[in-house]
Amino acid sequence: MASTATAHADHQAHVQHHFVSSEQQFDSAKMGMWLFLITEILLFSGMFVAYAVYRVWYPEMFDSAAQELLDPFKGALNTIVLLGSSLTVAMAIRFIQDDEAKKAGWALVVTVLLAGVFMVIKYFEYTHKIHEGILPGVHYSYEGLTTPYVGIFMSIYFVMTGIHGLHVVIGMVILSVIAFRTFRGDFSSEYYTYIELSALYWHLVDIVWIFVFPLIY
Repeated sequence: MASTATAHADHQAHVQHHFVSSEQQFDSAKMGMWLFLITEILLFSGMFVAYAVYRVWYPEMFDSAAQELLDPFKGALNTIVLLGSSLTVAMAIRFIQDDEAKKAGWALVVTVLLAGVFMVIKYFEYTHKIHEGILPGVHYSYEGLTTPYVGIFMSIYFVMTGIHGLHVVIGMVILSVIAFRTFRGDFSSEYYTYIELSALYWHLVDIVWIFVFPLIY
């Protein structure tokens, strides 16, 4: 009992009492995040399977709908934006490993700003489609393309990009909180678990878009 009490007394402030060391706590948290990311991969995999099935059933409709209703330039621009945000969040980890908390904080701020740019572009893309009646399912009323079943394509488009956009917003909130805590001095080279975990989440968001962009657009 005395040795256990001594061990807990030697713990760093950020180490929870049920962990032996900071390294064990970090490894456990990282494993938990990977398990969560697996569930996210399963979520998006279901959407990709639905896309593949309907694409096989209606290949001509998918090709004509993508060419006529979507703007590949905006999709490509958003891809570049998210790739840039992956770089900045990776830089945040590197900076905090070097005990440069302010630089890490600013890298996270830039990541959030790039995510905001992504959402602004997506906002203009969505509003244009809503205004033109390019809507999912039976709500599709656009007269510029009368290909049968085009509403199915738009349903897949809105579901995939909409859920992805929701993940982007969640990531913006998380990264904003982590950036605030970084500026406050909560993290250092000895403890940056939350920065690492939020970066893993953000990389998944970026990777999913890398698949969504070529498939949909």
